[in-house]
Amino acid sequence: MDVSNPKDLNLNRLQECDRSFHDWYRFILSFPPHLVRTYINKFGLTEKSTLLDPFCGTGTTIVEAKKQGIPAVGTEATPMSWFASRTKTTWTVDPDQVRRAAERICDRIAADITPKNTTHLKKLAPDARSLLLKNSIGDLPLHKCLVLQEAIDAEPNLPLRHLLQLALAHTSVHTASNLRFAPEVGISRQRKQDAPVLTAWHQQVLAMAADLATIDCSPPTICYHQDARDLTRILQPESIDAVITSPPYPNEKDYTRTTRLESVLLGFLKDPSDLKAYKQSLLRSNTRNAFAADRDDLWVANTPQVTQLAATIERRRLELGKDSGFEKLYHRVTSLYFGGMKRHFANLRPILKPGAQLAYVVGDQASFLQVLIRTGELLAAIAEELGYTVRDVELFRTRLSSVTGEQLREEVVWLEWPGYERLSSP
Repeated sequence: MDVSNPKDLNLNRLQECDRSFHDWYRFILSFPPHLVRTYINKFGLTEKSTLLDPFCGTGTTIVEAKKQGIPAVGTEATPMSWFASRTKTTWTVDPDQVRRAAERICDRIAADITPKNTTHLKKLAPDARSLLLKNSIGDLPLHKCLVLQEAIDAEPNLPLRHLLQLALAHTSVHTASNLRFAPEVGISRQRKQDAPVLTAWHQQVLAMAADLATIDCSPPTICYHQDARDLTRILQPESIDAVITSPPYPNEKDYTRTTRLESVLLGFLKDPSDLKAYKQSLLRSNTRNAFAADRDDLWVANTPQVTQLAATIERRRLELGKDSGFEKLYHRVTSLYFGGMKRHFANLRPILKPGAQLAYVVGDQASFLQVLIRTGELLAAIAEELGYTVRDVELFRTRLSSVTGEQLREEVVWLEWPGYERLSSP
């Protein structure tokens, strides 16, 4: 598919042929597998290459690489997304064992979730419940999820248990919850008093088992729970041939809300201190994960394109008389975001092989007082400042801004790392 054709309305949709493994668990913000294939082919990657996704989210790049026979590495700071990526690329579980486990659990708990046996509903601990979006799930659907979770936790085989837990995460969002994604996460007006949790979960597990049954062999894939701004501690020097990724965009989207329900349900977030620690591990992209001690903005203190943009946002705030705590942070978050990305690009260099190709899927934004942020253009300039060669900034698609109503560009920033030796040669 020609990624330069913005008129193709299916560019960002999951194609039917791509559903295996990808559809185990993904969220609406994921970019499509066919875009990964486009750049795998463009970069000429083979079974002898190693592909990295440093912001791997729910694993689109590393799952597609595995399906294409290419070794891959992913890193992800969000606990739930990291768990999903790791589980989606663990293909060693026997599909018959998966089916038997699902049947065994269904038989064991079916009676416990019938209406006559649900007078005493299981509940989350108060601290955990406080993390959920209000009305995100009803009491009875939550009870069913918690009964199912308890049964899954009793499974002794760890890879199998992870797969069953991931199916529960999928079911909790798509069947049990009142959540809606458009693409912002919100609460549906139609609140579910009940939901067929066990049936939906069983169907999801059977679909996962069917995908596993199609596998003969697969290349090695690993996913680390790691901040993308600091990769040198886990990856070897000059070990990566290519990068295909999509980092967060600079806007007011609180990415931690997207996976909040399943993160709490599976125990990745137990109380507000867990949530704060989680936010501190992320690239700063919105005011809700910016902290007074942050220093990534120092990375771009001498990058005029970023300092001028931040000054424009602050000037607009003052002109409009906006004085909320969040609005006062807009200019700083902008600097923290691009500083964090500069830190990422800088720390990525030692692990790249000379000639490594990189593709960053990013989008223009206008969330901060309608000041246009040319994300791709700015990231290309920052990468070039650090010694990368900018091969192109390719239009992937356009999308309608929910803030201004204008068409915003979503682009692929195509970079090449020449290597330190070639970089320093005259």
